[in-house]
Amino acid sequence: MTACRYLLRLILGTIEGMTPSPAVSAAGTLAADHPLMDGRTADSPLITAYRGGKPSRRPVWFMRQAGRSLPEYLKVREGIAMLDSCLRPELASEITLQPVRRHDVDAGIFFSDIVIPLKLAGVGVDIVPGVGPVLDKPVRTAADVAALPKLTWEALEPIREAVRLTVAELGKTPLIGFAGAPFTLAAYMVEGKPSRDHLGPRTMMHADPETWNALANWAADASGLFLRAQLEAGASAGQLFDSWAGSLGLADYQRFVAAASSRALDHVRQLGAPLIHFGTGTSELLVAMRDVGVDVVGVDYRLPLDEANRRLGGSVPLQGNIDPALLSAPWDVLEAHVRQVIAAGAGAPGHVLNLGHGVPPETDPDVLTRVVKLIHSISPE
Repeated sequence: MTACRYLLRLILGTIEGMTPSPAVSAAGTLAADHPLMDGRTADSPLITAYRGGKPSRRPVWFMRQAGRSLPEYLKVREGIAMLDSCLRPELASEITLQPVRRHDVDAGIFFSDIVIPLKLAGVGVDIVPGVGPVLDKPVRTAADVAALPKLTWEALEPIREAVRLTVAELGKTPLIGFAGAPFTLAAYMVEGKPSRDHLGPRTMMHADPETWNALANWAADASGLFLRAQLEAGASAGQLFDSWAGSLGLADYQRFVAAASSRALDHVRQLGAPLIHFGTGTSELLVAMRDVGVDVVGVDYRLPLDEANRRLGGSVPLQGNIDPALLSAPWDVLEAHVRQVIAAGAGAPGHVLNLGHGVPPETDPDVLTRVVKLIHSISPE
């Protein structure tokens, strides 16, 4: 197969191996024993709020709640590389469960990494301590995209097994699946490592849009399949993280990114689970991020929730947006801030408390537990 033909198949979405699971019926419904279908999580505070209903208590969970802020996490991760820990189902499940046990949050967030789909596809990538994801070889030309290996459904079995183990322990507490959005995943692939300004992918969009579109579609299908594996195996909601979309202007996001994000979600939207879209530095992109087709919009700490709701026309529930920096502030300062966030989110169709980014590694876990207790003590009315 020539590189041009391969690129065309990428753009048209006909990559062999990136097909939906046969476990899903033609109607696209989840299995009868899925937590959303058998009554375990459908009426939980989290899912109720995501669907715009009135929850029995005010729901809260934290991005990066499973991780370096917990001493039990550091203990079980001793001597184990990051990506290896994501691909050991028993270990990934245990790490996912740790903050639920400790903090009484209203959801588990599946412990993994956005580059796991690359790893499982056979792309050379590792997490370098102090640096982040580093690829053996950046993807910068049409030939590089044409040479990318396929992600198959079979390769995702460690992910499905980890989810199955986790939901069996969570009971009525929902698990949230996640995947990196295509722009963030493709940005890592072009740069070959983390970047401050993402000049590489931003240049490629304009200088070689055909190659960019092919790469973005590859990333969309990889992320979409990764998210689908989690939802089919038992996750009750799915979140698309676009960590680096804030480096884009609105016009570039709409022209070069939105269609790929929508394509990623096409893999899962017929399953009926609530879908959340979150990005950092994306205050000017919120409407476009909603318009890719999601049920909930996550808002980072930069924009008050009442303003976010105004920009979105009161059309969707919101998630967020406690400032992570205030987790180390005096309690009276943090408590006042949490109450302010709750008040600002009151006008939205629904509101799930979260941070406006991830839990900093130096956070005192007892503070998070105290924040959860505070939020649960405030009536959802």
